[in-house]
Amino acid sequence: MLQRRAVTEEVPWRFEYKYQLSRLQYYRLKNNIVPFCEPDLYTRKAVGNRYLVRSLYFDNDQFQAYYEKIEGTFGRIKCRIRTYSDELQKDTTLRAELKNRWGEAIEKYSTFIKRRDYESFMKKRHWPGNNPILQEFERIYYLRAMKAKVLVEYFREGYNPRDRSDVRITFDHDVRSCYTDTLFPLANLYKYHHYHMVILEIKCRTKQPAWLSKIVRNHGLKYIANSKYTQGLEAVRPDLLSPY
Repeated sequence: MLQRRAVTEEVPWRFEYKYQLSRLQYYRLKNNIVPFCEPDLYTRKAVGNRYLVRSLYFDNDQFQAYYEKIEGTFGRIKCRIRTYSDELQKDTTLRAELKNRWGEAIEKYSTFIKRRDYESFMKKRHWPGNNPILQEFERIYYLRAMKAKVLVEYFREGYNPRDRSDVRITFDHDVRSCYTDTLFPLANLYKYHHYHMVILEIKCRTKQPAWLSKIVRNHGLKYIANSKYTQGLEAVRPDLLSPY
């Protein structure tokens, strides 16, 4: 496990709660959180108040990460490279991320990477420098014989509580995926996961605040396992769909 260092950009431990919403539920719930929350900086700056999130996920040819998720393996790990742009330019924001799940708790490590570092890894399968997150990413990559497998993208709408409590609420729209080995594919071969559905995610360090728990209860929302990687892979590779 990685030790926390200055290179990490956030406290690694958190809890995530995910829900699938119909369009009607989305509008009603959004109206209910407005008195308590405000759009985050990225949402306020984005066209239409929704910003692109694009992630390239890695797995091996046996789809170990996929089946560990399906089976609920404790301590499973996920490797991905993320961007918020649909094209690669000199100043494109890129991040390499590692996510461990221990029961309901998520341990996430993330670091910004430069364009040349991304291109070097995709070509040579090696991260330059001595960044501990990238070193661990590379170690797991080779230990599990990983390859880039699927690209997942969506438009995110994020909110932060007005009281500055340590909670983050996001609505993810138009979640779709394609089977590719690059973060910037030339062809648009995406398949949507769920038409007319919005994914609500609540992320917090401890428990949800009382006002948020009450809103979730009042809307009758049920917590679901909602791995975007799992659903993305099943959308583009239905032959992998587990009967369990």
